[in-house]
Amino acid sequence: MTVRTINGAPVNEAATSEARELMAFLVERYGKGMLSGQQDYSNLNWINENTGRKPAVIGFDLMEYSPSRTERGAVSQEIRDAIAWHRQGGIVTLCWHWNAPTDLIDEPGKEWWRGFYTNATTYDLASALANPESEEYRLLIRDIDVITTHLQELKDAGVPVLFRPLHEAEGGWFWWGAKGPEPAKQLYSLLYDRLVHEHKLHNLLWVWNSEKPEWYPGDDIVDIVSVDVYPEAGDHSPLAARYANLRELVKDSKIIALAENGSIPDPKQMKEQDVHWSWFCTWTGGFLRDGTHNDVGFLKRVYNNEEVITLDQLPKWSWL
Repeated sequence: MTVRTINGAPVNEAATSEARELMAFLVERYGKGMLSGQQDYSNLNWINENTGRKPAVIGFDLMEYSPSRTERGAVSQEIRDAIAWHRQGGIVTLCWHWNAPTDLIDEPGKEWWRGFYTNATTYDLASALANPESEEYRLLIRDIDVITTHLQELKDAGVPVLFRPLHEAEGGWFWWGAKGPEPAKQLYSLLYDRLVHEHKLHNLLWVWNSEKPEWYPGDDIVDIVSVDVYPEAGDHSPLAARYANLRELVKDSKIIALAENGSIPDPKQMKEQDVHWSWFCTWTGGFLRDGTHNDVGFLKRVYNNEEVITLDQLPKWSWL
């Protein structure tokens, strides 16, 4: 694949030296090899024991820091673990299963802890955004500002973050996508503006996570485009059509990642079909360990494939 148009500079002109270093590395490697990734730090040793290698990327989640969870007793050590991973030379990617700020239904099947799902809350994003004087809007901002304190910890520790907020918005199953593309894009822009300009969080590289053009918030506030794909268990096809959608979306001008997956695409088939995911990040639980999505033999082949980058093959970062 010839990639001529990708800009190695983050969209945030004030990006930290660490964020710039990570972005430059991703651009340099793009099309030459795929970074291995895994959601959930607790899977690290299992992968190492079963493949002899460690992933280059680990996915963390801000979910338990959502105010409507912490006020019900939720606790998290994700930030602590992310800093520990960074100090090992690993790359941190971060999503946020954002529990709705308020209006949780909290009944059987729609419990408070499912509050990031559209069907477990009556929170109306479109209405909140249309009424900046409302309590619903105030709580939206409160949530963003609370999350800022945790992102600030990462910034203070020198951690560059592949930040993937409002993931899978176009699916509509999460409240931030339930009212269609316009409110979702407006919320993403609000997040970007508040975190970057208000709170000076310049350690973030911004990863958008939907492939439909009407949902795209714009080249000026997106560093990397991505999609989450869960094929049938054991289907290791390269997901060429999904990759092509994203290439078309950004006219080949940005890095493209597989931000979540079940079965991992086969590097050999990727090469044959000219598909170049920047990284993959296998979801946790059965997707990694049930033996049907990714059996151990396949995992070993992937993690030891010369086209797949593991922790030991990452550069010697300036911060180590």
